[in-house]
Amino acid sequence: MSLEEAKKCAAYKAVDEYVKDNTVVGVGSGSTVVYAVHRIAERVKAESLKLVCIPTSFQARQLIIEHGLVLGDLECNPKLDCAIDGADEVDAKMVLIKGGGGCLLQEKIVASCADRLVVIADYTKDSEKLGQQYRKGIPIEVAPMAYVPIKGKVEARYGGNLKLRMAVAKAGPVVTDNGNFILDWTFPDDKEHDWDAVNREIMMIPGVVDTGLFVGMATKAYFGQKDGTVTERSA
Repeated sequence: MSLEEAKKCAAYKAVDEYVKDNTVVGVGSGSTVVYAVHRIAERVKAESLKLVCIPTSFQARQLIIEHGLVLGDLECNPKLDCAIDGADEVDAKMVLIKGGGGCLLQEKIVASCADRLVVIADYTKDSEKLGQQYRKGIPIEVAPMAYVPIKGKVEARYGGNLKLRMAVAKAGPVVTDNGNFILDWTFPDDKEHDWDAVNREIMMIPGVVDTGLFVGMATKAYFGQKDGTVTERSA
């Protein structure tokens, strides 16, 4: 079974178990979420579900519109029943690295408004500890004027290396949906980290908007496997 089919299996199972009638659903970002939105649209059509979908990015917004789903926002729907989103890596304690696609801030805001954050991923995202499989580091969204001081402060405090994420189809750095830059922090993986404490300390640095560390937020994770099965992990 291909990686894409594994993603699809995880997405379908999560949608079937967590999306209910007359609810507000957060729609995450990334490649696995595409399958989740497709399954949500199938169920809305087949079961006449009444849902409001809250996007976490420009990509998510377009997916919702393209599939004919009801588009909402946090102004009208500040409380969500669940949010379904992908992850770049999930450790044994259900700490997530998110933001490989650059949407970490809006993803975290939407997740924080949901009763349940449900993670969908393929087997390559399932790790015992962070950094075991995902080697691109932890994204940190920062105000553009502060990226150099923040880079120096995090490296001095925790070690590792922070690199400004560069754009592919434009000259210069990636600019998020919120007009910020992203620093990718390749952290030392030869020691144990208290990710809750690390996240809180980094968030206190002036100019840091948010981090791709999602600590104590995920309710359940679904991992699509090579053989078509789906393994689950609960918080």
